[in-house]
Amino acid sequence: MKERDVEKERKIADYWQEARIFQKSIQQRQEAPSFVFYEGPPTANGMPHAGHALGRTIKDFVARYKTMTGHQVLRKAGWDTHGLPVELEVQKKLQLHSKEDIEAFGVEAFIAECKKSVFTYEKEWRQFTELLGYWVDMDNPYITLDNEYIESVWHILSVIHQGGRLYKGHRVVPYCPHCETSLSSHEVAQGYKDVHDLSATVKFKVAENEYLLCWTTTPWTLPGNVAVAVNPKLRYVKVEQNNERLIVAESLVSTVLKEGYKIIEFVRGEELIGMKYVAPFSFVPLNKGHMVIAADFVKDDAGTGLVHIAPAHGEDDYQAVKENGLDFLQVVNEKGRYVQQVAPLANKRVKESDVTIIQMLAQQNLLYSKRKYEHSYPYCWRCDNPLIYYAMEGWFIRTTDVKEKMIDNNQMVEWYPTHMKNGRFGHFLDQLVDWNIGRNRFWGTPLNVWTCQTCGLEIAPGSMAQLKERAIEKVNDRIDLHKPYVDRIHLRCSCGGEMKREKEVIDVWFDSGSMPYAQYHYPFEQTTPFNEQFPADIVIEGVDQTRGWFYSLLAVSTLYKGVAPYKNVLSLGHILDEKGQKMSKSKGNALNPTSLIEEFGADALRWALLSDSAPWNNKRFSKKTVQQAKSKIVDTLRNVFSFYDMYAKIDGFDFRQHRVKEFALIDQWILSRLHHTIAEVREGLERYDFFKSAKLLAEFLDDVSNWYVRRSRQRFWKEGLDHDKRAAYTTLYEVLLQSTRLFAPFMPFVTDEIHLQLVGSSVHLTDYPKQEKKKTNIQLESEMKAIRQIVELTRSIRMSANIKTKQPLQTLIVSAVNGKVNLSSYEQIIKDETNVKDIVYEKYVNNFMMIELKVNYAIAGKKFGKRVKMIEQVIKGLTAHEKDRLLTDGIVNIEKDGEMLFLENEDVLVEKKAKHPYRFAEGKDCTVLLDIGLTEELLQEGLVREVIREVQNTRKKKGLAVELRIHLTMFGNERVLSVLEKFSALLQESLLVQTITLAEVEEMTNLDVDGETIKIKIDH
Repeated sequence: MKERDVEKERKIADYWQEARIFQKSIQQRQEAPSFVFYEGPPTANGMPHAGHALGRTIKDFVARYKTMTGHQVLRKAGWDTHGLPVELEVQKKLQLHSKEDIEAFGVEAFIAECKKSVFTYEKEWRQFTELLGYWVDMDNPYITLDNEYIESVWHILSVIHQGGRLYKGHRVVPYCPHCETSLSSHEVAQGYKDVHDLSATVKFKVAENEYLLCWTTTPWTLPGNVAVAVNPKLRYVKVEQNNERLIVAESLVSTVLKEGYKIIEFVRGEELIGMKYVAPFSFVPLNKGHMVIAADFVKDDAGTGLVHIAPAHGEDDYQAVKENGLDFLQVVNEKGRYVQQVAPLANKRVKESDVTIIQMLAQQNLLYSKRKYEHSYPYCWRCDNPLIYYAMEGWFIRTTDVKEKMIDNNQMVEWYPTHMKNGRFGHFLDQLVDWNIGRNRFWGTPLNVWTCQTCGLEIAPGSMAQLKERAIEKVNDRIDLHKPYVDRIHLRCSCGGEMKREKEVIDVWFDSGSMPYAQYHYPFEQTTPFNEQFPADIVIEGVDQTRGWFYSLLAVSTLYKGVAPYKNVLSLGHILDEKGQKMSKSKGNALNPTSLIEEFGADALRWALLSDSAPWNNKRFSKKTVQQAKSKIVDTLRNVFSFYDMYAKIDGFDFRQHRVKEFALIDQWILSRLHHTIAEVREGLERYDFFKSAKLLAEFLDDVSNWYVRRSRQRFWKEGLDHDKRAAYTTLYEVLLQSTRLFAPFMPFVTDEIHLQLVGSSVHLTDYPKQEKKKTNIQLESEMKAIRQIVELTRSIRMSANIKTKQPLQTLIVSAVNGKVNLSSYEQIIKDETNVKDIVYEKYVNNFMMIELKVNYAIAGKKFGKRVKMIEQVIKGLTAHEKDRLLTDGIVNIEKDGEMLFLENEDVLVEKKAKHPYRFAEGKDCTVLLDIGLTEELLQEGLVREVIREVQNTRKKKGLAVELRIHLTMFGNERVLSVLEKFSALLQESLLVQTITLAEVEEMTNLDVDGETIKIKIDH
């Protein structure tokens, strides 16, 4: 049974492990310059998917390529272990539905369950990583839950705290009621959806039948209304409509009120300030509120020009109420439900209450209008529930202090694609707000801030030693630095009071952003490893990490060290299905990368991912894509090697012993193609353009397989080991050796399989090929390209005329536009490939063509105007000589009715048809005409060539060795025997035979060849 690709790959993987090839590839570059690579940490409590396959393939590619170009590339794996995704999985498993449920279950027990669940799928991740061929040190990873990692994070936070940039504040923050925790702005940026929500234009009563009109897209916030804001510089109007007086911005009257209204008064915004009104809902009485205030953020480009202010649910609202000394009102609890004072809605989810709110408004005659409103709304990136904006106390990092420094640092970074630098990422930095760092959750790095219960002093210990130094209780060296253990530690304050730890854990993105330092337990261990591995030469992740890991890395390093943590960022596109839809389990269109590897091998999957398009583009991906990569690239490379290996063993060819230095023209050509390709591939890879380099390699492999090897077969098949045959072997050996090295980062398994058989050592311990310019002959490549174009055009004529390649034809006429190509030097190649007897070179082929010219009205109509009909007559009357001039020189002068006309080739449309018995085809650089007439002589030779093909197929079916010479017996009717005898020399030349006998014997096989029955028997 044929061995599957994945089974071959596993043997190579076993070899790598036994021979420690990964470790050797790093150790042998000990004195080489470093190329620093950071692994963005995945979570192992979820299975790897197609996006991980892309990321890990590209990371491995870059690391292998940079190693082969003379760098030492350390590759430390990492695990992201904290945060809500873990908590939610554990809650689901334990059927805990809220924070109260967790506390009832027991925080310590819950933390233990979180720790256990973190590595649920570690085995699958390790297996997937190994199957893919991703070389990364998974035996010594950094793990964000380890005490040493946490201690480094604490140290960074301590430095930030000492600088006055870690502070506690009361702010309106994005908040997830389901997870019962706040989010940072970069987390929010990852979860927007386009949704249709109810919006309402609401009446705020200021007097009998007089109202302020406010438009809101969040009707659920109306029970929390404290004020209405206007812009003092805007003009407003009072209008009368349906016996009511309504106040609205002048510029929006017609938009809001539509028709049937009368303007009765013009009012400046500043005149409205201080006006009292009755709130639509007054569940909680206010001492100071329910009045009109001024706010510059109020615009008249949408809504009504008046804004309903709910300070608990908007940062602008919060600040406006604070500045005006109004009461703060919070009628929503941490579960996102209304509090008991909002009696009709008590305990109802606010995001589900818009319809009820609008009904209540309508009942009070306070609803002016309602409509569906399409907008982009933030959803929690972890649980996929809608967020609300919610005023709460929390911990923040003053990133706005270092905003300009972060922008400057970003300018020092190269981004791929380049537009991300000042586009998506740059815009995010421009809109930077303070980092909401605290989370009211359980499983995460505890915030290392202790506050004195007596004097309010804050201390942020930056190490275990500092914690022990101030601790009231004895701190065990082996303490787990998580909740609830650290909460049991109290510190002594300088005032004599007791200090308690603030209850929050920190944003997991701060964990992952600290990895350049924490992965080496900086600054507590020897600092050399960190110094040698900072900053990164490149970081590579999906585009969704632009406001995730890419941001957190930059933010943490800028806050801590003032510098960028990376030099280059490669932002990867998404993996989509073949219809361009995002892959997901729920849609049923998600591809399992492990299954694809099992079926087609990792090399095929890797090639499919790398060669599809530029890495930063979204990729339409399917099983068929991987299947094609296997057949067109992996199998082709393996087949070329198998061809070489088989015949080299037959002839006993040894490269070291038999290689030559003088080569045939076709050898020189493929060696030139090799070294030209090396230069172009390296150029592309230095710019991380895997797509361009993969395309170049695919074209080169096609040249090797479908031109060089096919054109050279007779050289390998002939007897003996003369100079020409040794030149062919030497060339193909060199091509294969360098090809395995060129393809190695793309397809590490099959390349090592071949390289091991060629030289007995791993390809991954070699250098990436460098161009030898003396072997590069651009003129030769250009000439061969022209020859191949001639061949392809001729084949296209055969196909359209339905004439088999094996059927010889008499004459091919070639008109080469590119005069630099000496076609006569390649005449035999053209004859062999096109199966023609004679080649004729003609500078002009119009004599063989019927050419009809018509007016190109699109151009000539504009140029000649009303005279275009006359031009039509002129074109019909052109002589053959004039047609030639127009087509070859591009212009012809014609006198018509005493007027000189200048016709250009763009003025005409050319219809060409070859004269019988020719057919023609045109390419970029040449035109060919093929005589498709068939004489009896040609038909007879065609029959013989089909017989040769059938004999070769029969040999193959019998499993006969390629070098075995056979005894061939053939028989047929009188015509067949006559033809076989006539072309006996061709049969001898084309078939590996000892004897050919024309006779009828027993046990012959009947073949149907071009309608003739031919009997054959093969003996050996």
